[in-house]
Amino acid sequence: MKQNNMLAMILAGGRGSRLHELTNKVAKPAVSYGGKYRIVDFPLSNCANSGVDIVGVLTQYESVLLNSYVAAGGRWGLDARESGVFVLPPREKADADLDVYRGTADAISQNIDFIDNYAPEYVLILSGDHIYKMNYAKMLAYHKEMNADATIAVIEVPMKEASRFGIMNTDGEGHIVEFEEKPEHPKSNLASMGIYIFNWKLLRKMLLADMKDSDSHHDFGKDIIPHLLADNRTLAAYKYQGYWKDVGTIDSLWEANMDLLDSNNELDLNDPTWKIYTEDIPALPQYIGPDAKINRAFITQGCIVEGEVKNSVLFTGAKVGKGAKVIDSVLMPGVEVEENAVVQRALVAEDIHIGSGACVGSADSEHIELVSKRVKGVE
Repeated sequence: MKQNNMLAMILAGGRGSRLHELTNKVAKPAVSYGGKYRIVDFPLSNCANSGVDIVGVLTQYESVLLNSYVAAGGRWGLDARESGVFVLPPREKADADLDVYRGTADAISQNIDFIDNYAPEYVLILSGDHIYKMNYAKMLAYHKEMNADATIAVIEVPMKEASRFGIMNTDGEGHIVEFEEKPEHPKSNLASMGIYIFNWKLLRKMLLADMKDSDSHHDFGKDIIPHLLADNRTLAAYKYQGYWKDVGTIDSLWEANMDLLDSNNELDLNDPTWKIYTEDIPALPQYIGPDAKINRAFITQGCIVEGEVKNSVLFTGAKVGKGAKVIDSVLMPGVEVEENAVVQRALVAEDIHIGSGACVGSADSEHIELVSKRVKGVE
């Protein structure tokens, strides 16, 4: 707890049901992204880079892979003395039955003892399923400067999309005066990013009251934030500028991967000053065959390309056979596209096999096709 006396809690329990079969066996934060990463690498790397060295990861749904992945805290440099990543699934307590996390606030309430152990002055609450880079130390400095009880990171969204978000209405000085959850007629376009800094003593008191409230949803957006506003507490809006993507649907996960094809993309995964750390998988360099055609592609180590790849992202170990075409698509780790098969506007799930001559997806489809079962070849 040496650094700025702030501890982080990452809410990584979401099922991510809009990602369909991708999250049948893994929690949404463990879903692969960007060739070699998992979504949860982003908040964890942000913590490491911001000097936040105690991180609790609250898991719940299909959490075996996520738990074992996160427990190896070394890959984010969070394994030194006085630092660590701690996996916190719901657990049975002596005086209560095993209780799943009932909401975002309840997940923190059930871990008050963990936080008390470190006695932080501030607690940073993060979502485990967004892709972005942020310096949380700067947000904390702003929180102190505003003398706030809570600070919420916000991002400007197009006004026509504002009704999809929790919207913060502010006065001229950056104080939040009203919070509206998905308003039909939004008054502002400052959307909550689900990133909060709280003064721990105050939040602790509110969580204990919330646990006893039978009418509560036990949720930060629905209960804690409105209560703070009703109590005339000082809430500050921290404006974030930069790349931020909620990858909650197949289309948005595909888009976030496609964004990497733009050489000027804001995320810049190669920035040496703000590294995104991930599991180091031993793999050979990619092999591009003599007849391969490649146009605007992001190809990771271990890939073998002998066909045509255009405007696509290939994750570790993906294979594209002779005469095969992969266009406007994302191939997750270990995908194999056999000879003369065609993949268009599709996201192909991990280790899926597409047989020779098969066709999946279509150039003019409105949505991206998720391919999560083996596709037989054409005889």
